[in-house]
Amino acid sequence: MIDPAAVLRELVAVDSTSAKSNLPVLDVLERHVRGLGFATRRQAWTDAAGVRKANLIAQRGGEQGGLALVGHTDCVPFDPDWAGALRPSLEDGKLYGRGAADTKAFLAAMLSAASRTQAAPLQLAFTADEEVGCLGAQKLVEEGALRPRYAVVGEPTRMIPVIGHKGYCLAEITVHGEEGHSAFPETGASAILAAGRVLREIERIGDELRAEADPLFGPPHTTLNVGLIAGGKAKNIIPGLCKLTVEWRPLPSQDARRTLSLLEEACARISSDRIRVEVAPLRLDGGVLVPADSEIVAFLQARAGNAPATIPFGTELPYLVQLGAQACVFGPGDIRVAHRTGEFVPLAELSRAAEILTAAADRFAKR
Repeated sequence: MIDPAAVLRELVAVDSTSAKSNLPVLDVLERHVRGLGFATRRQAWTDAAGVRKANLIAQRGGEQGGLALVGHTDCVPFDPDWAGALRPSLEDGKLYGRGAADTKAFLAAMLSAASRTQAAPLQLAFTADEEVGCLGAQKLVEEGALRPRYAVVGEPTRMIPVIGHKGYCLAEITVHGEEGHSAFPETGASAILAAGRVLREIERIGDELRAEADPLFGPPHTTLNVGLIAGGKAKNIIPGLCKLTVEWRPLPSQDARRTLSLLEEACARISSDRIRVEVAPLRLDGGVLVPADSEIVAFLQARAGNAPATIPFGTELPYLVQLGAQACVFGPGDIRVAHRTGEFVPLAELSRAAEILTAAADRFAKR
């Protein structure tokens, strides 16, 4: 039987930051699952930066039906001054290190559960690049070979079964003006001043969307944020270009393109003979909400003793739903300690997660 804490130490010691290849951590995982008698295959590709990435799909009893346990292998970057980022340490019943909570603890629990049961069909899917856009999960959907009946997607949810979250959308707005000498305003058209009008429109759209609320989520409405803005060449040049990066997180009940359409309409109103505003969508991921009374959610609720909830961050859940699975998000650890120096997971939660996933496999890994 696999000790989840020992495997977690091994996984944390491997640097699987999203900018790097995840193949070394897959080598560790594949060694363990093959030792358990699982058949394995890799779905590999080269990312935009020329880095090799892959999903690892391990299965006992085939890739159709049964239960899939799904966890991402990549982590966010860590502060170089954090000496313990890749040196897992144990203190006060907590294991510290980058990825300990998000989400290598779930990977370790997956392996431990797989070692405790012979249930089948059981699939273990280890994905790449969740932190930079769920790219590995998208590859699973595009391929379509993995088709579980049930699925548990691993994230640090404090052992709460999660039934949904908002979507994530991103667009770049480019304002084209005309450069000129700042002493002669008539010689140009300021892209930065026009961008100010765009900002007011974004604020107005945000206020408009507040009227469409869903109390299951917090905040209960679609939110917008302008996270980046850049423009101009010098203090005495009328700026000819300004760029804004805007994100929005739509409710599951809303079409992800609705806010995009509102932005496009607003930018069209601002455009004129001397000002041109373009909107380029970069990401349009819709939200997801699964039934709170589904079998898998009810099972995890009963075992963990926690009522279902929603979360404010994105996961791979929508992609498992697209693959036809009855699914939810669940796992040990707290997202509030992830993505920062000193990330940790309580070992008691890790152990309990392994027990619950074992029971889930015995219950749902059936034809």
